[in-house]
Amino acid sequence: MQPARRVAYSVLRAVSESDAYANLLLPSAIAEAELSPQDASLATELTYGTLRRRGTYDAIIASASGRAIEDIDSGVLDALRLATHQLLATRVASHAAVNESVNLVSAEVGRGAAGFANAVLRRISRDTPGAWEQRIEAEARSDDERLGLRTAHPVWIIRALRRTLSAEGRVDELEALLEADNASPEVTLVALPGLAKRGAPARPYASTAFASPGGDPQKIIAAAGGTVRVQDEGSQLVALALAAAAPIAAGERWLDLCAGPGGKTALLAAVARQHDVTLEANEVVPARAGLVRKALQAVPGEITVHEEDGRSFTAAHAGGFDRILVDAPCTGLGALRRRPEARWRKTPGDVAELAPLQEELLRGAIDALAPGGIVAYVTCSPHLAETTGVVAEVLRTRTDVVPLDAAAVIGRVSESPIDLAVNDSGHVQLWPHRHGTDAMFLALLQREERE
Repeated sequence: MQPARRVAYSVLRAVSESDAYANLLLPSAIAEAELSPQDASLATELTYGTLRRRGTYDAIIASASGRAIEDIDSGVLDALRLATHQLLATRVASHAAVNESVNLVSAEVGRGAAGFANAVLRRISRDTPGAWEQRIEAEARSDDERLGLRTAHPVWIIRALRRTLSAEGRVDELEALLEADNASPEVTLVALPGLAKRGAPARPYASTAFASPGGDPQKIIAAAGGTVRVQDEGSQLVALALAAAAPIAAGERWLDLCAGPGGKTALLAAVARQHDVTLEANEVVPARAGLVRKALQAVPGEITVHEEDGRSFTAAHAGGFDRILVDAPCTGLGALRRRPEARWRKTPGDVAELAPLQEELLRGAIDALAPGGIVAYVTCSPHLAETTGVVAEVLRTRTDVVPLDAAAVIGRVSESPIDLAVNDSGHVQLWPHRHGTDAMFLALLQREERE
């Protein structure tokens, strides 16, 4: 089997069997297999393309096989998904996609399963992508299910995205958003201010952001000693907004409460260094705390990284900080273009489970603010229950907090005019289809100074 297909299949199996994250596993799998640049590119396309459209391919496989997806062996199913992507969405020759996939099933599962796979794939190869799209959409039970099959999104996510866009008065952008979720994102880099020079081409909004000029960005990162790193422009903007929300006074204390894996921490640390500000970080998961420390190695000076539950940490540091970033644990629905398997892995239950934690972390952060201090509540999710819902519930129980106009702050931070939805709250929702960023949410809250 071609090495690129072998790598792609191994990653698909790890995602299916071990809940692995493709974006973390694929680079090491490519390196271990010593793939050429051309094969590495193919393995990346096969892996992400298959994961991204898994729901659509499952519907096609079920139709072609006459079997429910649940009744197909997991190893066979991943091989069928990989082959279906090649047959319907790439220029790979049909005979190569079928033959190599059948051989793979024979080697991994057995000859009997290989015969089944051969029959299914030859059935799929006889029709065009358009014909298959029409066939499975005709079997859909609702317009949303039909849209989900066409755009490879679960129905519950489509409805959540529609509600958020509707709240902005821009529900007509839904299909553009779904298409953006399925596009390969541009690799964006951050140049830590005061430590690295911003490269070209510059991204339009964050003063620290630029696009990878092509090739392996690790070479640029290594050459810069970690002062340049991969980071979405939306992530850069929300961190910069916290720093720009009010004039910075020397001696301030800042905190990144949920710091892992450390990208925003490093950016805040670089800004803090320019203003004689002390930054601390906290991350409850030890392995992620290690990543935070690694990210901070490029920033001169000692930065303490705590390993505590954010709720107990803030309770022990009441009134101790002037600015706090709460990059809350969330579903990650704002980064579906980078983590394509997440759309099939997450459920509405995950939202319900996370919301109470998000509220507790935000309440704790407010308690840890000094009078006049500012907290940035951030999620990489546009789901209303994780964004405006959390902020509204916390504000409902507080009389000592006022929301700031985060949209105005982002407008000041941005180097180019930025199209943000107008709303009474002043909260900011970024979008991949509108801004070319992950769908980051930002709310800025200030603790009042009481006499």
